[in-house]
Amino acid sequence: MTPDATAYSISDLAQEFNLTPRAIRFYEDEGLLQPGRNGRRRVYSVRDRVRLKLILRGKRLGFSLSDVRDIIEMYDLDAGETGQLRYFLDQIRERREALEQQRSDIDLTLKELDEIESQCQGRLASIA
Repeated sequence: MTPDATAYSISDLAQEFNLTPRAIRFYEDEGLLQPGRNGRRRVYSVRDRVRLKLILRGKRLGFSLSDVRDIIEMYDLDAGETGQLRYFLDQIRERREALEQQRSDIDLTLKELDEIESQCQGRLASIA
């Protein structure tokens, strides 16, 4: 980190967030980060650092990069933080519903596997 703590190198961010510089450049290529330049060196702002943190949080929560982009860019629109938060809450609800459905599907599949396993063991016992 630079002495004034308002700019970061790609190495600073990579180390802080346990990423490779290549991953950070990918987010830059996707238009999610917009570092300045000091010659050939990328110089990331506090804004870029916050955006990177939000990108990684969104990934951990299972959001697509497109969803993360929409959430981040919502802040820059007229609706600002209020619009961003409402949109994010809608995305959270949708993600939660999808995960609940997946859990239900997994539970049903496990129950079916238990039944089939029991039938196989019973059949094996009867022919042994």
